[in-house]
Amino acid sequence: MPNNLTIGFLEVDFWDLVDIVLVGLLIFRLYKLLRGTLAFNILIGLLLVYLTSAVVNLLEMNMLATILGQFVKAGFILLVILFQQEIRRFLFYLGRGSGIGKNQIWQRFLRRNAPSRKQELKEEIIRAINNMANTRTGGLLVFTDASEKNFFSGTGVLINGEISSKLIESIFDKGSPLHDGAVVIAENRIVAAGCVLPVSENPDLPSRVGMRHRAATGITEKIDAWVIVVSEQTGRISCAQKGKLKMNITQSALSEILDSVLLE
Repeated sequence: MPNNLTIGFLEVDFWDLVDIVLVGLLIFRLYKLLRGTLAFNILIGLLLVYLTSAVVNLLEMNMLATILGQFVKAGFILLVILFQQEIRRFLFYLGRGSGIGKNQIWQRFLRRNAPSRKQELKEEIIRAINNMANTRTGGLLVFTDASEKNFFSGTGVLINGEISSKLIESIFDKGSPLHDGAVVIAENRIVAAGCVLPVSENPDLPSRVGMRHRAATGITEKIDAWVIVVSEQTGRISCAQKGKLKMNITQSALSEILDSVLLE
């Protein structure tokens, strides 16, 4: 049985097929990460510049070819500068895909967690969210992990406090100077409050949603996080993850989200 497959004048062996499949998976993964974001439009623009440069070179349009050639030569540096957040997020997903981060033994060894108070903490958060929903107090809670919490450094006030419904409600009270920002929760602690989040520029978001919902969606486009939003206008509870916004979630859905983000 021959080792190589001949297609016309091309010879394709097993490793060529593996190469094609891996490149295809890489492109698909990048598409999923960038889809619906401003970065996707920038990437399309860069590809158009590259294709235009190739065409003008073939047509021997020397002046335009020289100008576009400078962009193409600096292409790698431009990609790193423009897509630093997306590259960071992509590498983070690769690390998560190894499975080490999902192993409870590794989590306990690396984080040295104390015995879990997961159910108690979940009840405290649900109580705070429902109280805010009933009083139509706007709220924005970001749940992330240790590798992403430093993303918020300098944008808010460091708290590093125990999770409690009274603390969460007091932060989002309309008389609090921190109520307009986001609360960041990581490793079962309130890390910071009053944090400023990037606003999503996704045109597919419903036009009726406000800045809190756009900020919730925006941060999940940049980092791996779950975000819970309480609407100040309606009191409804929504969530965002991976750049997707789900409006008016149920109590059971809220409970499932907290089960996934809180540590044992």
